[in-house]
Amino acid sequence: MTQHNFGDVLMEEIRRKESQVVVGLDPRVERLPAELKPPPGDDGGAAAAAAAITAFNRAVIDLVSEHAVAVKCQIAFYEQYGCEGMCAYAATLRLARERGLIVIGDVKRGDIASTAAAYAAGHLGMPGGDASAASDFIADAVTVNPYLGSDGVGPFLEAAAANGRGVFALVKTSNPSSVEVQDRDCGGRPLYEHVAELVEAWGEPYRGSSGYGTLGAVVGATFPKQLARLRELMPHTAFLVPGFGAQGAAASQVAGAFDARGEGAVVNSSRGIIFAWERSPYREAYGETRWRDAVRAAVADMRQQIWRATH
Repeated sequence: MTQHNFGDVLMEEIRRKESQVVVGLDPRVERLPAELKPPPGDDGGAAAAAAAITAFNRAVIDLVSEHAVAVKCQIAFYEQYGCEGMCAYAATLRLARERGLIVIGDVKRGDIASTAAAYAAGHLGMPGGDASAASDFIADAVTVNPYLGSDGVGPFLEAAAANGRGVFALVKTSNPSSVEVQDRDCGGRPLYEHVAELVEAWGEPYRGSSGYGTLGAVVGATFPKQLARLRELMPHTAFLVPGFGAQGAAASQVAGAFDARGEGAVVNSSRGIIFAWERSPYREAYGETRWRDAVRAAVADMRQQIWRATH
């Protein structure tokens, strides 16, 4: 993806696949299909868990690659298994990239400038193309926390732009308690609106020919009115929209994230896709023995529902 603008690449993939779907690869060992779960009493510990996660992710990537634009890996589900888990994370990034998927590392990093630069090098590559940093955890885009301001976001933008990669800054997240901080009144307006305006301004120098660019925003689908308002405030910022499916948001609730062309956003579903056989209607139609069919059907349904709602 180097030497290309991330926003342009993302929009082109949306058009090419006629899809706005991101599948979250957030594996939970206790919920894996019986055929992949480490057997009871297995003493392999973290190594066994990591091997099971990698096998599961490999299967899911194969199942969703036709329908999804990207996958998003929440790093916490890998970090909890230590070094073995991070090997599974690195393997998952590689497997997804090999299948032609855009890979988003959901790392939510944020720190002072010098530390942010080190984080950026580890997850996006060195700004000058220096190959001295390890490439194990390099993703096509990462999530960042903008709470430290431009000092904390700038190093990620520099590294991303130099390598044709992207950054998604948290603006309005999907969790219920986000209102405790993000909706605080600041001069008659909620805090998230001020953050949105900063993100739009920070991204301006990094825009591509599509109108979108290196810097995007994380905006939750569980707050549809706010989602539509933030699209007004950030007309040139690509949205990564969590909250679809298991968190309760439907296709009609995410429609406000998109521009008039049905572009400008991608929508993530994690548990609703990768554990589809646990919920209706896929539980009744397939069950755990046909979990692969359930995953394939769920991602195809999501793709169709969102595309119809936005076109």
